[in-house]
Order: sequence, then structure tokens, then C-alpha cells
Amino acid sequence: MAQAFGIVSFAGNNIRVGEMQNYRPVGAVSFLGRYRVIDFPISNMSNSEIEHIQVYVRRKPRSLTEHLGTGRHYNINSKSGRLHILYSDFANAEWSVYNNDLAAYEENMECIEAVKYPYVVIAPSYMIYTQNYDELLKTHIESGADITLLYHSVDNAKEYYLNCSTLNLNKQKGVLSLEPNHGNAKNRNIFMDTYVMKKELFIDLIKKGHDMSSMYTLPQVINIECSELDIRGVSHRGFFAAITDLKSYYEANLSLLDFKSAFSLFDDNWPIYTKTTDSCPTQYFETANVKTSFVSNGCLIEGTVENSVIGRGCMIKKGAVVRNTVLLPGAYVGEDVHVENQVVDKRAKLLHAKEIIANVDNPGYIKRNDTV
Repeated sequence: MAQAFGIVSFAGNNIRVGEMQNYRPVGAVSFLGRYRVIDFPISNMSNSEIEHIQVYVRRKPRSLTEHLGTGRHYNINSKSGRLHILYSDFANAEWSVYNNDLAAYEENMECIEAVKYPYVVIAPSYMIYTQNYDELLKTHIESGADITLLYHSVDNAKEYYLNCSTLNLNKQKGVLSLEPNHGNAKNRNIFMDTYVMKKELFIDLIKKGHDMSSMYTLPQVINIECSELDIRGVSHRGFFAAITDLKSYYEANLSLLDFKSAFSLFDDNWPIYTKTTDSCPTQYFETANVKTSFVSNGCLIEGTVENSVIGRGCMIKKGAVVRNTVLLPGAYVGEDVHVENQVVDKRAKLLHAKEIIANVDNPGYIKRNDTV
């Protein structure tokens, strides 16, 4: 069992996944047809033997709360472990600058102080990656650092990760500063919003942030403390995606259709847990033609599916073409409908418009429960 408890933080004001967030937080968004985005950080913690996990919810909690349940499907020890969902009183001020991570931590300080573990591991609810947090914790303790931050080095920061922060490091991997990615350089160390530190230091930072400004977030406070504290960076290897807008969500889904990318994320020895849904296998009719796609269970496929992600319980009728598209669970594509470069939300019905095609660089979006 790890010496730390886990915190899954919510996304800030800079994270806006289009109209999808009108219905649920980013963590509750369907991913690869079978998972939710939040399954990845919680599975990382569970696999790392972190048994006490706090999940902070900023807005629209119903979908996320229903999915998380008691946490039993994440293989958390039911006797000694706990999945604790915590809320903020700023829920009615959804996009207020005051509705930030430090405000939520301060409001739930009693729950943080009551945890018996000496260290805390904080991970975001809007990033897709796998990481052994127990090994990261051991690296942190052995280094003697005050704070350890996880980062991923990229060579495409001019076009991507524009809503993320970056780490400026010295030659010894010491963190000099955190700053927003303004897209002015292609090689950047993207901060993965993942921290390891002692619980007491975490509490001190929350109090310092409140004293400095009610609008400050945890990264802003840590940036100020870079000159006073020993803050180290640890590089992440493997698949990494930040769900910061609709395009990044769309591209993260489709990028895993590549076997090399998928194998760098999924490992039989590191399962990604999710809430199971009992349903029959997908049925493929004689007219079906499916290529290079993820298709979840419970679907009925009569048409053509290419390079797409199909969620649970979708129906694709005869003559329909679904190409380069993400269909969320329960979507319906009618006869002879051609849908391409789209994100189709849950239970949307594509019936009357026979061509729904967007530019691949600017994917379209069909609202949940909408009929087109």
C-alpha cells in the first residue's frame, strides 16, 4: 500500500471541451466508447495501491457521480479504501475565477486534514495517460525534493497543448518556473498537472494561496514558490493526451486507432477500470463494412464505419457512412446518412440531413439527444 492518498482535481477555466461540458464535467465524458476520461487517473491510483482517493467536482456533478458510484469497479479495497466525492459551494458560479482548485481544497480542508497518509498525489481529471504513482512517490522521497511535478516532453507545442502549462527546467531537472504554453516554441515540457508532496506542505500551500489571492490556483502558487522550495520535474513516457477542447478530445480518440499508440497506453498488467454495462455483443449485418475502428458492445451495424470510435448501443443503418467520427453511446445514424469528422453526443439521432461533414481540422459537434 502506498504512503499517499490521491486527489483527482477538476479542470480549470482554461479547459472548455465545447458544448459537451454543458452536460457533464470533462472527467465524465465518454472516451473510446467504453471508458470515461476520469477512469484513467483513478485506475492509475488504484493500480499504484493508493486506496484513499478524493475526487473534486466543480460543476454538473450528476453524470460523474453516477459513474463513480462507490468506487468498487476501480478495485479499491472496500474495507480500508475509499472513493470520496467532494463538492464546492461555487457550483452555481460555474466559470467564476473564484471557482478554482485552491478554493475547493480550502473548503474541504477538514477532509484533507483527516487523511492519515503523509503524502498526497494530485492528478488531473482531463488528461489521458498511465503512470505508476507508487514509483513516482518513491522517486520523490529518494530525491529529497519538496515537490515533484510530472511532465511530458513534446515537439508540437506550437499547435497543441495551448491550454496547458509548461515547465522550465535546469540541467538537474529542477523546476525554475511554470508558465502557460503560448505556442511560441515547438519543443516544450508540458506540465501534466500531476504533483507529489507531503500533506503538510500541501496544506501550507493552500493557506498561502488564499492569503495571496482568492483567484490563485495551485500551479500559480507553486510557480511563486519555485525560488523557495526544491521542486523537481520527472519525465513521463508513453501515450499522453490533454483533453482541453473539442478538437483535442476528437484527436485523442482517433489517435488510439493506431496500434502503436494503443499499446503505449494499454497494458494487461495495468488495467483501466470502468463501470461495466451488461449488454449483448455488437451485431454486424451482411451489409456492414467496418475498417480500423473501435466498436463497443450492444451496437447494430448495417452500414459502413471507417476510422471511427463507436460507443455502446449505437445503431448505424443500411447505406449509412460513418467516417473519422466519434459516436458517443446510444447515437443513431439513419439510412443513407453520411457523417464525417464529427463528434456525435449521446443519443443524438441523425435522420434527415443526409450529409453531415466537417473539416478534419475543425471537427463538428452534434448535441446530446438532438435530432438532425
